[in-house]
Parts: sequence; C-alpha cells; structure tokens
Amino acid sequence: MGTRRLRPGAGHLGAALLAGALAGVLATGCGAPANPAGTGADGADRAHTTAPAPASSSAPPEDLCTRVVAHWSREVLDGTTYGDYQSMGLSNGQYEILRDVVDEARAEKGRAGAAAADALIDRRAREGCVAWYRSGGPGEGPWQ
Repeated sequence: MGTRRLRPGAGHLGAALLAGALAGVLATGCGAPANPAGTGADGADRAHTTAPAPASSSAPPEDLCTRVVAHWSREVLDGTTYGDYQSMGLSNGQYEILRDVVDEARAEKGRAGAAAADALIDRRAREGCVAWYRSGGPGEGPWQ
C-alpha cells in the first residue's frame, strides 16, 4: 500500500467547507426557539415555564420587579425550580421578597386552593417590590 498524497492546500479547503457549513447550521438553528408556541411534544401548555419576556426600559423598576418575582414565585411554588436566585436573575433583595411570597402562597394554597395562591402571589409580589423600591431598591448594600 502506498501513501496517498494530497495536493498542497487540499486539507485547508475541506476544513474551510466544513467550518462554513457548521456556521450556516448554527446561524439558522440557534436563534429560533424549537417550539415558539410554548407547548410540549404532548401538546400540553408549557408557556408558564418560560422566563418572562424582556420588558421595555420605560417600565418603572417596581413593575419589572413585580413581574420577575411573581414569575419565579410561581415556579418555586410549583416545584419546577430549585431556588437559586442567581440563576433566576434576581438580586438578593428580590429573592427575599420571593421567599416571603412563596411561604405565604404555600399556606394560602393549603387553605384556599391554587387560584387563591396565584392571586396572593400577584398582590404580595407587588407590595414587596413597591416597598423595596420606596426604600431605595438595589444598590443600598451588598447584593441588594
């Protein structure tokens, strides 16, 4: 058996073609969600498990806080997250509000059901965020 010799530069051409094909696949496949409707393969609604959509910068900070705290409070209450505030994108102050809201929502769910707990989450997240921003919000201390 003899050795096969490639013409000079032939290996580089193959690598360039492979890199170009890979870049094309990544560019078309990574930007779009696999399932934009928010349903699972079984057709069940999964929209409540996605992170909240980015909000406009003109929204007051207490509104943004309320949205994110209420969202993650529902996730924690449903047991679909383990509760690491950094992975949720929360500050320490927002996480403290979340813990209080979830504790109250668990008790309310046991007493009055899921709908009552859901309403409590909205109300208490709003109250906590308004109070937090009234007293200075983030930046008033470490991890606040």
